[in-house]
Amino acid sequence: MSRTIAICNQKGGVGKTTTAVNLAVCLAVLEKKTLLIDIDPQANASQSVGINEVQEEDIYEALTMAENSGEITFERLSQIIKPINPEYKLNCLNIMPSSPGLAKLEMELVNAANRERRLQKIVKTLGANYEYIVIDAPPSLNLLTINTLTAANSVVIPVQCEYFSLQGVAELLNTIKLVQSNLNSDLKIEGALLTMYDSRNSLAKQVVEEVRKNFPGKVFNTIIPRNVKLAEAPSHGKPILLYDIQSAGSQGYIKFAEEILEIKNG
Repeated sequence: MSRTIAICNQKGGVGKTTTAVNLAVCLAVLEKKTLLIDIDPQANASQSVGINEVQEEDIYEALTMAENSGEITFERLSQIIKPINPEYKLNCLNIMPSSPGLAKLEMELVNAANRERRLQKIVKTLGANYEYIVIDAPPSLNLLTINTLTAANSVVIPVQCEYFSLQGVAELLNTIKLVQSNLNSDLKIEGALLTMYDSRNSLAKQVVEEVRKNFPGKVFNTIIPRNVKLAEAPSHGKPILLYDIQSAGSQGYIKFAEEILEIKNG
């Protein structure tokens, strides 16, 4: 069965999608069969791997289908899963894309049956065919995020090296506890990933110290630096490894992926 990792933070602009995309790509480069699920209506993860047009079917159709277990099959979901651009030569990576249309599902789920477990059904159906499933959650605490946490084995929390980012982490941890108590008792916190670190900034160093003090043993050793190439890559529809593998951002995500593999193998 696959290992499903949710990338979550209710605060936008902290490197959540960048982390989801580049972790999935790094795992694929390391020859781990990986599925990237984009459950964010902004569809930035889809765009970051070159899917810029709205697909005939996307995660919206999959989640709608999951209301009735009988409609969920691997063959049916395979029609929604897309390969990455063949020019990228990432044969081990597929994506279940998103689109802005997913936003209306948030309202549809409010009074719907099986509203918290739709994505869980999808992941269970696909799990035998992938080693890793990486989910890019929305930057908010809504039913799509609850679905993400319910479907996952573990959660990675990107934390921007700025003061207010700690506030968002505290609120997310409360949500994780509720999900653990009511929906997914096996959910684990994989760790916090420090992002957008600027070594010239004394505040950034203080945030690193504060995060490590508040979450002992739950902070990845890897710190993702603030990096121009990392910021540029999505506008070219490429993950950082394919945009500039020599960049500091690329090297940071390679080290992060290696840490993720060590956790499983350790």
